Amino acid sequence: MLAGAGFLWMGWSGFNGGGPYAANVVSSMAVLNTNICAATSLLVWTCLDVVFFKKPSVIGAVQGMITGLVCITPGAGVVQGWAAIAMGVLSGSIPWYTMMVLHKRSALLQKVDDTLAVFHTHAVAGVLGGALTGLFAEPTLCSLFLAVTNSKGAFYGSGMQFIKQIVGACFIIGWNIVATTIIILFIKLFIPLRMPDEEILIGDDAVHGEEAYALWADGEKYDNSKHGWYSDNTQHFNDGAATGITVDL
Repeated sequence: MLAGAGFLWMGWSGFNGGGPYAANVVSSMAVLNTNICAATSLLVWTCLDVVFFKKPSVIGAVQGMITGLVCITPGAGVVQGWAAIAMGVLSGSIPWYTMMVLHKRSALLQKVDDTLAVFHTHAVAGVLGGALTGLFAEPTLCSLFLAVTNSKGAFYGSGMQFIKQIVGACFIIGWNIVATTIIILFIKLFIPLRMPDEEILIGDDAVHGEEAYALWADGEKYDNSKHGWYSDNTQHFNDGAATGITVDL
């Protein structure tokens, strides 16, 4: 998982930095801000896990990394470094709250089959990033990248960009709801959209006839009568010569 997260982070820097299709100031800022925001978000998420759950979580750290990457994407090349830090703090805390607190209190969210918490890491963090871009977009960087003249965030004297970002987010949400619903209803004509609860409890073996991750003794205690004889003292010393046993598992 950590290797995949590392590749994701590296790739995200690539497509954020490649957005201008040129090696220039905007692409450099995009790569820098992408790493700043992702790292800040990861640290904030991990700190919240430590404060409230008394221990850090690898999965939580990866979730924080993802929310940081998603949040910075709308404004990667048009915000300054301090704004990327602020976006990282917010992307590491607001999605954390919606996932860890709000999700458990919401009857509607409890009914949503969202195993990977995509709603929190992408929807919440994406809308947050778009809105914050409308606040933090720096005029000079905007003029280097955007075709629309006089674009700037609300912190630089114009609230119009913030309104545009909110309207854009609402349009995308509506588009996704309609388009996804149509696609799902079409797929439902041919195959079920959800496995029966009995098959879900069994997992991959019920559907594919094999396990996705066949780990020996996963959650099982070692039993000599079942797995064969085993001793922790597998190596002994006799007159300076080492002897031992080999156990076939």
